[in-house]
Amino acid sequence: MLPICRRNFLAATGSLLGAGLAGNFLPAAAQAKFGDAERLAATLIKPATQAAIDKALAWLASRQNDDGSFGGNGYSRNIAVVSLAGMAFLSAGNTPGRGEYGEHVNKCISYVLNAADESGFVSVPSTASHGPMYDHGFATLFLAEIYGMTPDSDVRDKLHRAVRLIVTTQNQEGGWRYQPKPVEADISVTICQMMALRAARNAGLYVPNETVDRCIEYVKRSQNADGGFMYMLQGGPSKFPRSAAGVVALYSAGIYEGDEIRKGLDYISQQLPKAEDFSRDTHAMYGHYYATQAMWQAGGEHWNKWYPAIHDVLLKWQQNDGSWMDLICAEYGTAMACIILQMPNNYLPIFQR
Repeated sequence: MLPICRRNFLAATGSLLGAGLAGNFLPAAAQAKFGDAERLAATLIKPATQAAIDKALAWLASRQNDDGSFGGNGYSRNIAVVSLAGMAFLSAGNTPGRGEYGEHVNKCISYVLNAADESGFVSVPSTASHGPMYDHGFATLFLAEIYGMTPDSDVRDKLHRAVRLIVTTQNQEGGWRYQPKPVEADISVTICQMMALRAARNAGLYVPNETVDRCIEYVKRSQNADGGFMYMLQGGPSKFPRSAAGVVALYSAGIYEGDEIRKGLDYISQQLPKAEDFSRDTHAMYGHYYATQAMWQAGGEHWNKWYPAIHDVLLKWQQNDGSWMDLICAEYGTAMACIILQMPNNYLPIFQR
């Protein structure tokens, strides 16, 4: 028998299929291979892995406030952190109001919706990072993933406005930067918006082809000769976190093969996860969040080498209380680690191959 959370998730996706969203929310190929994905998850997510995930989700749930935010101060109450925590719960098979953490998902939704203004911008100024478009991008991604799982009509309205804001703030180069203004662009913020747009398109919302095409050009121009990615088009060295994000940006835009993908994967493959990454690199969790997605999409030998490596490193670095420490905040680190470890579940459309 399927675990309760898995039954809930299948019920939710099944209702979407019945509503005629099969081609957008859950791709036909994903439906056909759902049994294979379950067998893969059973192979990779061992009892020790599941125990680590269960402990982490319980810790994360214990940190949620009544308003849906997390922790007591700083980034823990940030919209991006709340959205990622919601994604971590969804990745375990919970859906809004259903499953062990269904009510926690509902609180995340409420917090995100309450942060949306009339323009569609989703951010809480008092807890915003130096780049509030990160908040907006992760919030839009989260809303797109739960779209159709909840009867809350507010989700569609605010998701639609959030998508429109991303489209209208794309700059001339084809990317996005810290503020909702079409001025500068960098690869990191750009991938955040591109994933949000892909999730929205998966959910059936309109995203102009021109927006995607311009983003593809921007990302391709950001790639260095070594296969890694520069931070801004003005030039600069390749770095692992933004290079992992660059490859995922291409996948999110529908580019699944070609020189850019091959070179990008080769570059990332040279950065196989190591324990010391998390003690010396302030962007390690961010980088591995994207690298794991890139290797999952690549499949084959790339994935077979990557997941066991990041799996072992994360289990080694988990704290006794179930959390993962991170310079941003422990809630962020824990949500990211949960998403990474649960990638083989293949539940969320944005992560499906």
